[in-house]
Amino acid sequence: MHIKFTNRGTTLIIGIKGELDHHTAEYVRQKIDSEILKSTTRNIVFDFSELSFMDSSGIGVIIGRYKNILKLNGKAAVVNISDQIMRILSMSGILKIIPVYKSLDDAVSALQE
Repeated sequence: MHIKFTNRGTTLIIGIKGELDHHTAEYVRQKIDSEILKSTTRNIVFDFSELSFMDSSGIGVIIGRYKNILKLNGKAAVVNISDQIMRILSMSGILKIIPVYKSLDDAVSALQE
């Protein structure tokens, strides 16, 4: 499990490598929350290009960060999703509230509008 943070203006890009499951969810949650607090983050983009697996605990992490960013009047987006992760996000209903973009540039541009 590895998390990479990148800032593009007020957008925090969160790259998660490995598995986001009940073993890693609390660690990921804490790392993202502390990064949001210490930066000038207004929007977040989850980059799942290196995410190999996600379960319901991962869904909880995404929903929780989404709610936190809404409190800051921000927006969230997801990019680079595998078919397996897409199915999980679709079944969970997340895709009804968090948009998916084809590229990181598209997501960052859309969130800054």
